[in-house]
Amino acid sequence: MRRSERCVNCPSDWIERLGHERAVLVRVAATQGSAPREAGAWMAVFAQDVVGTIGGGHLEFEATAQAQALLRDDAPAGQLERRVALGPSLGQCCGGVVHLAFERLGVCDAAARAALRQRLSPPAMPLALFGGGHVGRAIVQACAELPFALRWVDSRDGIFPAALPANVQAEHSEPVQAAVDTLDAGSRVLIMSFSHAEDLDIVAACLRRQRERADLSFIGLIGSKSKWAAFRHRLEARRFGEDEIAQVTCPIGLPGLRGKEPAVIAVSVVAQLLLLR
Repeated sequence: MRRSERCVNCPSDWIERLGHERAVLVRVAATQGSAPREAGAWMAVFAQDVVGTIGGGHLEFEATAQAQALLRDDAPAGQLERRVALGPSLGQCCGGVVHLAFERLGVCDAAARAALRQRLSPPAMPLALFGGGHVGRAIVQACAELPFALRWVDSRDGIFPAALPANVQAEHSEPVQAAVDTLDAGSRVLIMSFSHAEDLDIVAACLRRQRERADLSFIGLIGSKSKWAAFRHRLEARRFGEDEIAQVTCPIGLPGLRGKEPAVIAVSVVAQLLLLR
């Protein structure tokens, strides 16, 4: 048996296979104490390969074997549960308990596949990214398999690559800050346009929205401490108060993670956003 690396976090690809072949869905239903994956983690076991992961190690090895046995069984589609203690007998020393749910998935129609896709897709966090430069592209790549619904905005037409991850929507906006008013409530906002003037306008639009609706979860601006000092003065000149300006995070990224390469910055910033969950 081989493990598919193509869609570890994307349910849609493998779900389409259920139109012509069976699988067993193994989900972490609950955990107690230390466990390799959280409740909701899953893997799909087909006759020849496995998609996804419930944490690896002996836990996953034995769960895969049990799922394979269920595939060979002629029993109808249905669900079984198993309690697994992660102790020496399993060859793992996590010390916790994992409750696994095994669900036989028969060949099904498009409506059933759509329902399964909806059930397995994690709630996507709305993220607005202003700027299609090198760091912006690296952030899009880093978010491709993470639970973000990413709205990518730039004032320059034709800046976006032709192929985008499934969770990314590209948008040309002129002026660029006009897109702020239509962001989803709860959005996390990252600002890194090609122009400091645009950055300032976007920040100001975010603060005006916060003044009116207070529904943006995070406002992050790329830049140095000196850039932020200059921005603070300009925002004060636009009559934003100290408490309002304090809602902006600049610089962005995890403290202590150094490096100015776009990929390094992207990892640092995306990790910071994940900590906000």
